[in-house]
Amino acid sequence: MADYVIPPPCQASVPVSNGPARFPIRRVFCVGRNYAAHAREMGKDPDREPPFFFMKPADAVVDAAGTIAYPSLTSALHHEIELVVALGSGGRDVAPGDALNLVWGYGVGVDLTRRDLQDEAKRLSRPWDWSKGFDASAPCTPIHPVAEVGHPEAGEIWLRVNGDLKQRGDLAELIWSVPEVISAISTAVDLAAGDLIFSGTPAGVGPMQPGDVVSGGAAGVAEFTFTVGPPVSP
Repeated sequence: MADYVIPPPCQASVPVSNGPARFPIRRVFCVGRNYAAHAREMGKDPDREPPFFFMKPADAVVDAAGTIAYPSLTSALHHEIELVVALGSGGRDVAPGDALNLVWGYGVGVDLTRRDLQDEAKRLSRPWDWSKGFDASAPCTPIHPVAEVGHPEAGEIWLRVNGDLKQRGDLAELIWSVPEVISAISTAVDLAAGDLIFSGTPAGVGPMQPGDVVSGGAAGVAEFTFTVGPPVSP
């Protein structure tokens, strides 16, 4: 067993639906502008600009339940509901036709975004890390194995704030399908077991405030409810 000069960090993980064991998280990939309507609401043309990728730290993933603190450095915390793909094996240059063989299961997550910081980063042509990769920025439901939910290709995905419907789309509306997303990522890095992919959000992204109750889900996969807590002290 290796010796470390400081205690090693705990393994980031998320619950699974079929037992007490947890799914260990290696990396978190996120797909940008993978629904045409969302691309348009962000001022982009999905016909000319294919989806792109960014990442979050593994320990940004938290259970989509209970209370999630409103983060520091922002007054514009936005929700982005997404289907989450959990890989049970990996590979490089994976063909789309083989990609689903890598999938262990699926969940539903929320890509929390400090929109004011993201807008500033865009204006200054800077990275998005501070707007996307902060603590608890990736609430996620338990992961449901493929044996339970299959490979969802269609079905409603939605998010509500205080009972009001804010986001609604269909998984069939993804510009790049899940197999195509997996294949595309694998051309850049070696995918591995434990990687999560947040597959993109439909239109309707918007702000949340402390005290808001946020709920959502994807048909046939999972649902969640959490409360936005008080702001984190600077």
